[in-house]
Amino acid sequence: MHELAITQAVVDAVVGQLGDARATAVHLRIGRVSGVETDAVRFCFDLVAAGTPVAGARLEIEEPTGTGTCDACGAEFAVEDLLLGCPCGSLDVHVTGGDELLVTAVEVA
Repeated sequence: MHELAITQAVVDAVVGQLGDARATAVHLRIGRVSGVETDAVRFCFDLVAAGTPVAGARLEIEEPTGTGTCDACGAEFAVEDLLLGCPCGSLDVHVTGGDELLVTAVEVA
């Protein structure tokens, strides 16, 4: 489960920026086609935050839908998972959004 390592990296990054403050909320944007399971991140968050200035913080996750572009017909379309295919039938597509993993905000006490 790589989500444990990802969640640890997020907590470490937040702790590194807090100084003497305590986090009350951490806001993430995890795209639906990022390959990261948000439920697993939620499960791991309290475990890896324990004993840090992030312990007890609320975790808010925004999950934007993916977008793709077809190189064959030029269409832009919504992508719900990593099995990409354009409505025109082409598999010559690439993800143009929804693959991000970002810390968008941290609320502090």
